[in-house]
Amino acid sequence: MPRRTATMLASTLILIALLCAGVLIPVPYSEMSPGPTVNTLGKVGGEPVLQVSGHRTYKTSGNLNMTTVRVTGADYNMNLVEAVYGWLAHDSVVVPHDTLYPGGKTEEQSTQENAEEFSQSQESAKVAALTELGIPVTSRVVVSTVIKDSPAQGKLHAGDVIKAVDGTVVKQPEDVAKLVTKHKPGEDVTFTVIPAKAAAAAEKAGKQPEGTEKITMTTKKAPKENRAIVGIQAGTDHTFPFEIDIKLADVGGPSAGLMFSLGIVDKLTPGQLTGGKFIAGTGTIDDQGKVGPIGGINMKLVGARNAGARYFLTPGDNCKAAASDTPGGLTLVKVKTIDDAKKSLEKIRAGDTAGLPSCSAG
Repeated sequence: MPRRTATMLASTLILIALLCAGVLIPVPYSEMSPGPTVNTLGKVGGEPVLQVSGHRTYKTSGNLNMTTVRVTGADYNMNLVEAVYGWLAHDSVVVPHDTLYPGGKTEEQSTQENAEEFSQSQESAKVAALTELGIPVTSRVVVSTVIKDSPAQGKLHAGDVIKAVDGTVVKQPEDVAKLVTKHKPGEDVTFTVIPAKAAAAAEKAGKQPEGTEKITMTTKKAPKENRAIVGIQAGTDHTFPFEIDIKLADVGGPSAGLMFSLGIVDKLTPGQLTGGKFIAGTGTIDDQGKVGPIGGINMKLVGARNAGARYFLTPGDNCKAAASDTPGGLTLVKVKTIDDAKKSLEKIRAGDTAGLPSCSAG
C-alpha cells in the first residue's frame, strides 16, 4: 500500500475513533437553553392565566411575559460532542451538572422542589400585588413541614398556626427558629398553636381561627451543628379577601413571581399598565414586593427577544450578567421592587424611555 494512502487511512481511522469516543464518553455537564414565554395577561389552553373572582377587574392589553429556561434532566448523560456544540452555540449554555443538580439531586427531587417554589411564588405574587394596591391580606405563621423522627413528629402538624414559642408572640417564620435556638439541645420548648383542622375550618367559614393549644417537646441537637431544633419548617399562610387563581402547568421554580404580581396589578386597576407594548421579565418576589435574582438570565433574554419583547424587566442583582450579553433589539430595565417595575411601566407607556433605570455591564 502506498505510504500516502496508508497515512490517509490511518488519519481517517483515528478521526473516526475520536468521533466515536466523543459520542460515547459521558461528561459531567448539563445544558440550558431558552424556554417558552407566557403572557400573564393572556390565555393558555383557552383559559386565562390569571383569574380573579369576587373583585372588579379591568381590560388589559399588550404583554407581560414571564420567561423560562429549558434544562437537560438530572439523568441525562451528555457526551463530549454535545458539550462542545453547546459551548459554541449562542442560544444555549453548558454548565457543570452539579450547578443544576447539586449534591446528586434526582430528577424527582428537582421536580418536587421546583413545584413547591412555583407554588410559593404564586402566593407571594398575590400578596405583593394586593399590598401594592393597598388591599389588606391576612397572614399567619404556620408549620410547613414536619421532619420524620423529629421531636415535633406527632405533636405538631403541617398547617398548624404558630402563635407563640415559650410565650413570645411569633410574627415571622424566622422568629420560630430564633426562639427555639435560645435553648440548649435537650431542653423543653413550648409552642402555642391553633391546630390545622381548626384553622382550615375557620378559613372556610371566613373567620379568624381561634382556640389555642400548648404543645411542649424536648429539643435535640441539629445534625453537624451544636444548636437546638424540633424538626419543623415554618412558613407563611395567607387569607385573601377574594379569589385569585394562577392557571399555568408544566412550569417550576420561583422566577415568575414578579410578572405574576404585575399581571394581577394590571387586572385589578383601571388603565392598561403596558400601554399595549410587549414587555417581558423575570425575578422572584417576596411578600413585601422585593424582587430577587434568578438563574439562567441570558437564556431568558434570548427567549424574550425571540418571542417579540422590546423591554425586559431585570432584577438588579442580575443586571451585570444581563448587560454583558443583551440580544439586539431588547432594552433592559432594572427593577428592585414591584413599585420600581410599576413606575418603569408607566414611563414605557408614556414613551419616556430615556428615564428608565438601566442595567450596566460594569
